[in-house]
Amino acid sequence: MAVTDMLATALNGANIAYLADLYAQWVKDPKSVDPSFDILFSSLGDDEAAVLQDALGASWAPRPSIITGEEAPPPAKGGPAGGLAAQDSLAIARLVRAYRDYGHLEATLDPLGLKVPAARAELDPATYGFGPKDLDREVFFGSLIDPLLKGKTTGKVKDVVAALRAVYCGSIGAEYMQAATAEQREWFRLRLEGDNWQASVSVEERKSILRNLTEAEGFEAFCQKRYVGAKRFGLEGGEISIPALHAIIDQSAGQGVQSVAIGMAHRGRLNTLVNIVRKPYVAIFNEFAGGSFKPDNVDGSGDVKYHLGSSTDVEVGGRSVHISLQPNPSHLEAVDPVVCGKVRAIQDDYGDTDRKGAMAVVIHGDAAFAGQGIVYETFSMSKLPGYRTGGSIHMVVNNQVGFTTNPELGHSGVYGTDIAKSINAPVLHVNGDDAEAVIYVSRLAADYRLAFASDIVLDIVCYRRHGHNESDEPVFTQPVMYNAIASHETPHTLYAKKVVQTGAMSDAEVQSLWNAFQDRLEEDYKAAQSYKVNKADWLDGDWKGLTAPGKKPEEAWPETGVDDAVLQKIGQAITTSPADFNLNSKIARQLKAKAAMFSSGEGFDWATGEALGFGSLLLEGHRVRLSGEDCQRGTFSQRHATWTDQVNQSLFTPLNHVQEGQARIEIWNSFLSEYGVLGFEYGYSVRNPNTLVLWEAQFGDFANCAQVIIDQFIASGETKWLRMSGLVMLLPHGYEGQGPEHSSARLERYLQLCAEDNMFVCNITTPANYFHALRRQLKLDYRKPLILMEPKSLLRHKLAVSSLAEFGKGTRFQPVLPEVDTLVADKSIRRVVLCSGKVYYDLLAERREKDIKDVAILRLEQLYPFPEAPLAAELKRYPEADIVWCQEETENGGAWHFVDRRIEKSLEKAGHKAGRPRYVGRAAAASPATGLARIHAAEQADLVQRALGLKAGG
Repeated sequence: MAVTDMLATALNGANIAYLADLYAQWVKDPKSVDPSFDILFSSLGDDEAAVLQDALGASWAPRPSIITGEEAPPPAKGGPAGGLAAQDSLAIARLVRAYRDYGHLEATLDPLGLKVPAARAELDPATYGFGPKDLDREVFFGSLIDPLLKGKTTGKVKDVVAALRAVYCGSIGAEYMQAATAEQREWFRLRLEGDNWQASVSVEERKSILRNLTEAEGFEAFCQKRYVGAKRFGLEGGEISIPALHAIIDQSAGQGVQSVAIGMAHRGRLNTLVNIVRKPYVAIFNEFAGGSFKPDNVDGSGDVKYHLGSSTDVEVGGRSVHISLQPNPSHLEAVDPVVCGKVRAIQDDYGDTDRKGAMAVVIHGDAAFAGQGIVYETFSMSKLPGYRTGGSIHMVVNNQVGFTTNPELGHSGVYGTDIAKSINAPVLHVNGDDAEAVIYVSRLAADYRLAFASDIVLDIVCYRRHGHNESDEPVFTQPVMYNAIASHETPHTLYAKKVVQTGAMSDAEVQSLWNAFQDRLEEDYKAAQSYKVNKADWLDGDWKGLTAPGKKPEEAWPETGVDDAVLQKIGQAITTSPADFNLNSKIARQLKAKAAMFSSGEGFDWATGEALGFGSLLLEGHRVRLSGEDCQRGTFSQRHATWTDQVNQSLFTPLNHVQEGQARIEIWNSFLSEYGVLGFEYGYSVRNPNTLVLWEAQFGDFANCAQVIIDQFIASGETKWLRMSGLVMLLPHGYEGQGPEHSSARLERYLQLCAEDNMFVCNITTPANYFHALRRQLKLDYRKPLILMEPKSLLRHKLAVSSLAEFGKGTRFQPVLPEVDTLVADKSIRRVVLCSGKVYYDLLAERREKDIKDVAILRLEQLYPFPEAPLAAELKRYPEADIVWCQEETENGGAWHFVDRRIEKSLEKAGHKAGRPRYVGRAAAASPATGLARIHAAEQADLVQRALGLKAGG
């Protein structure tokens, strides 16, 4: 028997006093009543408990208000005296709760009227005992539906139902009962049931909405006329999203938001660019005619106009607000974490720990929202300390179709937005043809974000007037929908009629507003023929002072060494534990070993070199941000950049305690994500050029889960969109017999992406060179991503160490490392083995063991931009040697196919007799590595011996 049924059965005249006494007793002490009553009372919902208190009129202590914390008023007088009335009160409570839970399922959301919601038994009064003859019956409901019925405590059943349907089953379908806290649910209830928004729309607001709709629809209509069949992914049918964005920005600016970063796919982007971000219409029209978004003197491939971004400062209510729209490829939702990362960077730059001054607005299509995993990943990180931004507003422009796929084939839930429930985010569904309802929920969303620093979803149900693009024919696959669309009036037309009907404007004024806007567009259309972009915005704002890269990026190794006193100061900090900190004994031993390094000046390992790189940048005022799975400790237990107290689990990061006034390092263990987190860090890096931003893969192999971010943003963002990034990707790489997914970071894939000096790709073998590579990221006068093949076994290798002098003043990054041993005379060297990364130490150990003196080994520490001149200078020393390229990766992987011809050019430059290098390494294979340790060891020994000439085939 249901809880409420049990109560209804119990509530008769004879039982009321007894039950009231038990309930009051239970409120004070749940253990004071029989366990069966404890179960009964604890199962009550908030609404049912409230009705029970009011209905029984018991004199228990007042309940604190969820919202204000103040005492609620005592129960209303005049409650029901008998069992039937009490049963009615409980039944009406169940009905009210049902509307709050399920009312959205009967909301009128489809502007085309094709989807008529089915009647739900949960919303039928008869389900709760109120048949047709009972609807005029007076029931007692106490304060249950305040403020909806304005203080009434009794009323007719039909009036209660009508009031509930007006709120929950009209143009707005509110899903908020899944919100995480009672406070959030109560906030929504009071707003939705008490705002009476329909009666509060002023004449000026109606004029403003119509002006925004005129601009939104007028732009699309003009483009459709002037650029027939041209792809623009127009907003027709969803134009109300532009007034909605205005409402969100205006409402947020009034609450102190100073920066709004928008991310969206291509549908509606041009409209958003011109009408929200204020990109000049003339610039867009020039791009339609084939013009570029960038000046002629700026290099880059550019991109199609509906992928581009822009930014501007606008005045809202006397406040300046910076609005930016991030560029995005055709990978619809890929920009979601990028926007959030940028917002976090803005907040961190300004010390905005409340996360209220900058806000992300992410605009989705309904099909992509349901279908792209990155949406879930972005939601999933929204509350995590290292990634939260104070809540994002997600706007779904719901066309009710995805390219040619209907919703019933596009998602398995009731709505495409159901993924938002994974974090208990409220969802406000709204009919896109009800402009005033859309504006109301847009403001409500902005208020909710401010109140609770949480994500919220605004699902604007509309339609797509044309096909997937303007030349697509949608009738092939959605004939019924598009027959309805053909005869359906546009959002502007519908709202203009309402504005005229309410007396806010006349027909003539509406037409005049439309005509004036079309005249303005016509003027800009004509001016577009001679329009020239005279300035790019990529080096404005925080990027001011940086420059476009020079013409010789291969020479990018400025001096990056640091004074010995600074290095020692950092060493003191990273080897000293606070007196009251319960340090792990193994880490304590490591600190002693590190202290010995600074004392002797020798034996600096990879993690210590990294710490020196981070620490020196912090002392120079640069913040450092590192995130990734398990990166505080390090996947291989090598970093220990943050210590955990062994008694209370408090954390201590020694690099934040080098000296007073230094910049801070943040090291965040991410949740188990590559795609979302890498996108977030990329977004962070494009906002802030003066912070060292790093993402570390748990194993480099796993970065392929984030391939979209790597391909579409990191490798090509600068040439496509004029957006620099100094992001560092740390990818553990090396063949140690750990199997196919723990060996190769797929170096070949990054090298294949290399062109136009777009990034640094390095496979470094010494801690000092790593230190210099990190510092170089912020010491150049431009920014480039750094893709670094990070070691695993070399983290503790006795030979993979550096001396303190190699970090000191006058030192710098070395793209090519020369021979280190004493061998025969250079002219007598018979072979030079070129290599990169871990295999060097295998070659070195074997050569020393076999006492080979006529084979030199050179290391390519930087593979791109390829260090042609430094390599030629080294090769020139060995004129009689044959040249071998040795790698531990498979022949179809690694660097071989990238370096082959480039080494040949260095040989030519050196005047060397050898024509081309020969390959020594693993054979081509479908899998990057064997899963059998025995086979791995045999393969590794074989390639090392062949490379050194100890075995045939080398």
